Amino acid sequence: MTPEQQDNLLLDSNEYLKSGIHIGTKFKTKYMADFIYKTRPDGLSVLNLKKIDERLRLAINFLSQYAPEDILILCRRENGWKGLKKLHELTGIPVITGRYPPGILTNPNLETFAQPKVVMVCDPWPDRNVVEDAGKVGTPVVALCDTNNQSNKIDLVIPCNNKGKKSVGLVFFVLAREFMQKKGLLAGNEEMPAKIEDFVEA
Repeated sequence: MTPEQQDNLLLDSNEYLKSGIHIGTKFKTKYMADFIYKTRPDGLSVLNLKKIDERLRLAINFLSQYAPEDILILCRRENGWKGLKKLHELTGIPVITGRYPPGILTNPNLETFAQPKVVMVCDPWPDRNVVEDAGKVGTPVVALCDTNNQSNKIDLVIPCNNKGKKSVGLVFFVLAREFMQKKGLLAGNEEMPAKIEDFVEA
């Protein structure tokens, strides 16, 4: 990566690489082929860091068009719970960690019924019930997708290692920081009131 490309990244490339955000799985789907940079000798696919950054930026710009209460982010797998709770605390975006309670998006009779304008999931496989329901009601879905994910029901894919806690924590850290800046929750050059570590499961 050239120094110029480095400067344009949302985060220093070393921070990205340290989190393992680019390390995929041994399985790759046709949906994710465009985001894969190479396959290592051990069979693991490696995602293109520049494309990860580009898609993350795209997702941030998209989500920033909405008020926090119009977004819903879900994560079934435990690796993202800490980061998601921190993101909620800083941005006010509603989150659901753990099991998705059925019908939240589709059954108006439920007390917990919600009508977000956009839904984001940590992994479209364990979070597939949410993806299905969002599709039924026409709500766009943003998803963190690894090399083994199907993305045919996803409106905006963020390619990344969605199984590693450091990688997922890093995504939520960048998302929270950029969302806060775009929404004027951080003044000028004000530092983010949390570190990457605050988003990563111990």
